[in-house]
Amino acid sequence: MDGDDETSGPMIDEIYANGGGDDGDKRSRRAIMSGDQVDIEAYAALYSGRTKIMRLLFIADKMNNAASQLEALRMAYDEIKKGENTQLFREVVQKIDGRLGPNYGMDAAWCDAIDRRAEQKKEKLENELNAYRTNLIKESIRMGYNDFGEFYYAHGQLGDAFKSYVRTRDYCTTSKHIVHMCMSAILVSIEMGQFPHVTSYVSKAEQSPDALEAVTVAKLRCAAGLANLEAKKYKLAARKFLETGPELGSHYNDVIAPQDVATYGGLCALATFDRAELKASSPLYCCDGSSFQSETLMALSLFFLFSFSISGRVKL
Repeated sequence: MDGDDETSGPMIDEIYANGGGDDGDKRSRRAIMSGDQVDIEAYAALYSGRTKIMRLLFIADKMNNAASQLEALRMAYDEIKKGENTQLFREVVQKIDGRLGPNYGMDAAWCDAIDRRAEQKKEKLENELNAYRTNLIKESIRMGYNDFGEFYYAHGQLGDAFKSYVRTRDYCTTSKHIVHMCMSAILVSIEMGQFPHVTSYVSKAEQSPDALEAVTVAKLRCAAGLANLEAKKYKLAARKFLETGPELGSHYNDVIAPQDVATYGGLCALATFDRAELKASSPLYCCDGSSFQSETLMALSLFFLFSFSISGRVKL
């Protein structure tokens, strides 16, 4: 590759959504981005849970357009109130700073109610776990720690969530239990930005191939791709994203959307693959449905970039 050569010419300025079902088909025809305009609703619809909220907050922090900032904050506010993370709620209210009117201000009653329920639930979980440990019921202890992990994750206490999930390891009795522990640890590690943990638990999960369903394998490929991307190992990242199976669909949208797999994998491939490797990876040449190109590389901008690179219209 002639990595020092520069390219010129107009870039594709629209990226299309690629969801499933009737609503997804409608979203797939809507441009998420066009120039400086962002369809925040269409973009946020690609994600769920904490990831959706954090991406909305990222948009609010980075956008120069005040209307877009407030729209992102409004959606984040509404999404947070579907959960139990009162600390994040308070942070968003502070960011809004009264600019969205009284309906998007501090809701002290909601926070108090959530916090009270959280204390009651935590006490209940502690009592149950203590009983399980007294009776030495291994499976119940595993589930008790897992419940604590889910509790802490829901309330935004990621460090405690990670510790609880990892503690289930000593009480796993099947390969499926180990894979479940690994997937939970990976999710929280990604949220915390602890990518060495991601790599470690991806490797551990892959040591139980008999317990890995196709969708789980696809999730592990994505997680490994993200870890390599963060480590600046772009060629390895590209390969992991390219190996992601179409089974992924929207099953991992609490971490990543299929469009992200296409974008990250495509850009990493363009930066590090030679022309022969690009040709083998392009949706123009790889249509057997065995890897993610057949679905997610239909993201229009990367489709053309791959095609132009292979044909020599963009010099690599």
